[in-house]
Amino acid sequence: MAAGIRPVILSGGAGTRLWPTSRAQMPKQLLPLVSHRSMLQETAARVMPEAGKILPPYIICNEDHRFMIAAQLQEVGVVADRVILEPMGRNTAPAAAIAALLAENSGEVLLVLPADHHIERPDAFRAVLPQATALAEAGHLVTFGIVPDQPETGYGYIAAGDALTDGASRIAEFVEKPDAERAKTYVEGGTHFWNSGMFAFTPEVLLKAIGDHAPDILAACRKALAEAIVEVDFTRLDGDSFATCPSLPIDIAVMEKSNLGAIIPVDIGWSDVGSWQALWEIGNKDDGGNVISGDVITEDTTNSYVRGHKKLITAIGIKDLVIVETDDTFFIAHRDRAKDVKGLVTRLKAASRPHVEHHRKVHRPWGWYDSVEAGPTFQVKVLHILPGQSISLQYHNHRTEHWTVVEGLAEVTLGEDVLRVEPNQSVTIPCGATHRLTNPTKDGLTVVEVQFGDYLGEDDIIRLEDIYKRA
Repeated sequence: MAAGIRPVILSGGAGTRLWPTSRAQMPKQLLPLVSHRSMLQETAARVMPEAGKILPPYIICNEDHRFMIAAQLQEVGVVADRVILEPMGRNTAPAAAIAALLAENSGEVLLVLPADHHIERPDAFRAVLPQATALAEAGHLVTFGIVPDQPETGYGYIAAGDALTDGASRIAEFVEKPDAERAKTYVEGGTHFWNSGMFAFTPEVLLKAIGDHAPDILAACRKALAEAIVEVDFTRLDGDSFATCPSLPIDIAVMEKSNLGAIIPVDIGWSDVGSWQALWEIGNKDDGGNVISGDVITEDTTNSYVRGHKKLITAIGIKDLVIVETDDTFFIAHRDRAKDVKGLVTRLKAASRPHVEHHRKVHRPWGWYDSVEAGPTFQVKVLHILPGQSISLQYHNHRTEHWTVVEGLAEVTLGEDVLRVEPNQSVTIPCGATHRLTNPTKDGLTVVEVQFGDYLGEDDIIRLEDIYKRA
């Protein structure tokens, strides 16, 4: 019997198909798109640790997201066993290999889950985990096939072959995204299922399969893990070693080549939330078929997805549209064309537009800042420092800063001095002066920062000391 199920939550994607809400520094898995919790939080809650059954998860994520992920897990009461930091994205096969190497000879079954999927019926998903565990212990590479409810050309399919037990089957073949006619045939035939990208296997079976079918991935992952830096909260994979690893999904690297594949059909209300159209499909609709989020007022509007952030959005006489507002953008598209947003993102990236990388409000391990106004020689930001947190000890070569406390109590290090700054008090940080802003209290600290200078980029931060090890 397995020592337990070890969830392996993969949180490395960028989610460009949900731009402008999803961005490189705040991808879709970290956003509350379907409920009040982020998709990462929903995934972690779906496999909440349970004594003797489900173990604390491994989280494999982009190094840039590590502090946000730690904070989000803390909010839902999940303590990860390990948070493994990838220096660059290499798709799901290397991530699974790293997890298997960590869990080798543990007696556990690994349950690999993308962090950015929606499951409407989590109890139904948990109910099939014992079957998946038994199949994995029997030496199978198990995947969960989603029972299709419509012809879908945006998903890959898996064909079920010879029967195993309790509705499970061997995998006959993987099928890439089909055209509409073939997708209709698959749905009607009843033996093809959507490829969910969720898997279960023992570490030893997966490592043997990767060694047989993708040995270069296994070799690179072994070296990246052997030379990793293990900190209290994170395991940081070696960048040079991991960079040599081929970028491949588990499906292509292993599952399509192995004869050990098994599929369990499940009807769990699954969606990969891969587009604005998908969010419209799974959202709660009003009488006009609209999915509305935020401060939105509509008249004679039907079958549209309208997502507001801070501004009031009003619409009259529209249908089948996607309208999304953020602090710094509006996105408007026909629902049938919203999936083409990836091309738009490519153009913005080529033009070095910051809207691809981050929102106006940027999260940092100490809190966040919001760039509310800017000109050629000035910038105004609102800084929020979390209780007990601090920015790095730093200086700037090109700008002077003026800090005004509007809420909370600030401790300001300025050169050799340490100042106490209360609401409605200000302090000036001269260009070149060593400084640090700290919140010594148990409450939030909010500061308005006005920058003046000939260059205001974030790369004019020279860190001397940093409790988050960014110096």
